[in-house]
Amino acid sequence: MADIEIPEYFLCPISLQILKDPVTTITGITYERESIKQWLKTAQGNPTCPVTKQPLPGDSELIPNHTLRRLIQSWCTLNAIDGIDRIPTPKSPIKKSQVLRLIKDLDVPDHSCTKALMKLEALAAENERNRTCMVEAGVAKAMVLFIIKCFKEGKTTGLEEGLRILYLIWNQSQEIKLLVRENQEFIDSLTWILRCKIDNHVAVKTHAMLVLHRTICVVCQKLLERLKVDFFKEIVTRVLRKRISELAIKSALLVLTEVCFAGRNRMKIVEANAVFELIELELEKPERNITELIFNLLAQLCSCAAGREQFLKHAGSIAMLSKRVLRVSPATDDRAVHILDLISKFSAGDEAVLEMLRVGAVSKLCMLIQADCAPYLKKKARGILRLHSNTWNNSPCIAVYLLTRYP
Repeated sequence: MADIEIPEYFLCPISLQILKDPVTTITGITYERESIKQWLKTAQGNPTCPVTKQPLPGDSELIPNHTLRRLIQSWCTLNAIDGIDRIPTPKSPIKKSQVLRLIKDLDVPDHSCTKALMKLEALAAENERNRTCMVEAGVAKAMVLFIIKCFKEGKTTGLEEGLRILYLIWNQSQEIKLLVRENQEFIDSLTWILRCKIDNHVAVKTHAMLVLHRTICVVCQKLLERLKVDFFKEIVTRVLRKRISELAIKSALLVLTEVCFAGRNRMKIVEANAVFELIELELEKPERNITELIFNLLAQLCSCAAGREQFLKHAGSIAMLSKRVLRVSPATDDRAVHILDLISKFSAGDEAVLEMLRVGAVSKLCMLIQADCAPYLKKKARGILRLHSNTWNNSPCIAVYLLTRYP
């Protein structure tokens, strides 16, 4: 296929891919429908045509170019032997009345409800045009109410589809944000899903965490401050400890980080035994982005005495920090040094100070000073070394000259 020359007018000027659903704008230029819609949606100020630079209002009519689509389909058929797949004929756009009928079917017990959810999920997954239509028809509210209804009645049928639909249409809907902003019942419903025994539990609980993260990002401060310890225990024990999926773990870490600053949430997260579980998770050497999230959260939790106490109780905590310095990313180095700084200043018992020496944390701080890293980080590492130089200077475990340079 790489050797086949594709006619230039078969390509979308924005995506540079073969047109599958070509539409022509009022400026006379043909684009892929999704590409030009995204262009108009994200344009700042008065949008213009990407090719002609003429004004192109965001509500401009996009006229399907059936002739060009048929030409492309014929060309694909002729070149099928060379690995060119024929583009499908785009489906007719869904109508609001069709979506409203499906929403109405959600109130019908069992089979009709499940069937309606499956159809709505398929439509939402198809394209952005469908998702926009679904939001306008009120699907967002219907899904929020459906999930709360499942929670109240203790039913799990349809939860997977409902969560997927809500996740898919979230970015298109301001209504969802208003619905969940002060909705404690919805948060309770999502945490209830985490402890449910349910078929295909990995997919369902992963989507519950994805939706919970988006919910936490928009809820009001008052609601964040009222979160109970049980909320954090569910996330820590059901997601982090059980390692449901990488997506669920990432969402859980983002949720805990997001709520950490509100009220007494930092103490509640520590009480939920999060520090221990975060260290255990990091010891399994997860992906870099997960490590960065873990270290960021640990740094927040170690800013309180209870967090540092729990951190030091784990036998592998300081060794884990030491191992990651200069091996993952500058962001991880920053957070690791910050944690060591907090421990050195506020929780530096004899055992902790000697442990830093035994597991190589002191050596890493010396290496950090000599490494190509940010000046502020070197300054912080130097400060830690100065704090306990009397103890570490007398040890044969580290070259004395490295420490005596920073008296």
